[in-house]
Amino acid sequence: WGILFSHPRDFTPVCTTELGRAAKLAPEFSKRNVKMIALSIDSVQDHLSWCKDINAYNGDQPAEKLPFPIIADKNRELA
Repeated sequence: WGILFSHPRDFTPVCTTELGRAAKLAPEFSKRNVKMIALSIDSVQDHLSWCKDINAYNGDQPAEKLPFPIIADKNRELA
């Protein structure tokens, strides 16, 4: 199984809280062999900064990494 989170833009409040909760639940999904991935129209550089914000929202260290990748779709070819 897989979960695709599709987001219109990085740093939006609802998207940040959704990915924050998904990051907290990632170990439970992993136990069930569910792969998680996100898609957003912003650049990889924006995603790295956004990951810091998501982790800080969760009360974790503001690291540039989540337990799942975020696809950069800057040219909106996938979306």
